[in-house]
Amino acid sequence: MLTSSAVTNAKPNPAKQYRLSDERGLYLLVRPQGGKWWRFDYARPGNKKRNTLSLGIFPDVSLKQARERRDEIRKLIADGIDPAAKQAAEHSAAADTFKAIAEEWHTTHKAKWTPDYGDEILRRLEVNVFPYIGARAITSLTAPDILAVLRRIEARGAVDLAHRQHQVCGQVFRYAIATGRATADPTPALRGAIPPAPKVHLASIKEPARVGELLRALHSYSGGPVVSAALNLAPLVFTRPGELRHAEWAEIDFDTAEWRIPAHKMKMRAPHIVPLSTQAVAILRDLHPLTGRGKYVFPSPRGAARCMSENAITVALRALGYDGQTMTGHGFRSIASTLLNEQGWNRDAIERQLAHAERDGVRDAYNYAEYLPERRKMMQAWADYLDGLRKQPGTA
Repeated sequence: MLTSSAVTNAKPNPAKQYRLSDERGLYLLVRPQGGKWWRFDYARPGNKKRNTLSLGIFPDVSLKQARERRDEIRKLIADGIDPAAKQAAEHSAAADTFKAIAEEWHTTHKAKWTPDYGDEILRRLEVNVFPYIGARAITSLTAPDILAVLRRIEARGAVDLAHRQHQVCGQVFRYAIATGRATADPTPALRGAIPPAPKVHLASIKEPARVGELLRALHSYSGGPVVSAALNLAPLVFTRPGELRHAEWAEIDFDTAEWRIPAHKMKMRAPHIVPLSTQAVAILRDLHPLTGRGKYVFPSPRGAARCMSENAITVALRALGYDGQTMTGHGFRSIASTLLNEQGWNRDAIERQLAHAERDGVRDAYNYAEYLPERRKMMQAWADYLDGLRKQPGTA
């Protein structure tokens, strides 16, 4: 019979592994590398074939805990239950839960998304779905089960999120069907069960005079130089906020006056070219001596290895007096889209510069440079127009 001190003091034999026996099939396997593994030998009920189970690693599992696990297993054997078969069944059941399959689906598909978007998808599942159906076997879930989850989200007033989670759940079920772990997707039966989400337009300012006021406020921002540069560059390039804050110096070409964003950073996973106006280039050249030795154009104040926080632009706008109902970081895109269309620029060139998705995904991936000459002209004209608004109070 083993003692706690004997287990603690057992030394490895560099030449081979060896075992220290306790009783009733329990022993400690000491590896040449120094690991100590609890093992239990038993005869399988029915056929009496010998089998071995792992009961954990010392010191994570103490001698007392190993004996308790052994005794629990011996009770199963006395009842005619093979513990190895029981473990396999439990493992299989765990692998077929909604949560396990959803996480596998997420891992399989996340390469298609930007890191931020992929993290958001998983985080929303963890908050809104997993606590209620995550531990359930996916084959046991019915349309009413999914509807109950969506109703909880709807009750918070997050109707749009409820619709998004409906779509994600459907994708998880279809993945389970494709991988042979489900035979039906109950989510189509829920179409119409959740009321349509009210259309909410992201806050932004559209009137030219108010845009001029905004630009003057941005120009007067007295916070840090990195956030100031990001604030003043945002209306000139009107990329998505996540694309802006993740900008890297390696993507900026001062010779061609271009910012080339690789596909993995774009929402639609296609590379994107942002022609840089002379005003945008000037902002970047002024910032380069400060952050140019690092990776990110807009690094975090917590360290150059990280980019600026997703809240930095929002916090700066709030400091300038713009609340969430008036202006957001995403609002610069809305301003550009509205005013450039009103000015008569080619709609397709505007949409391409906004990096909106083509219905034909293949075409989108191969035509990221489409309308580029026109877009260069448009981006410079846009920057000149914004300069005019900023310098002329009361512009109508």
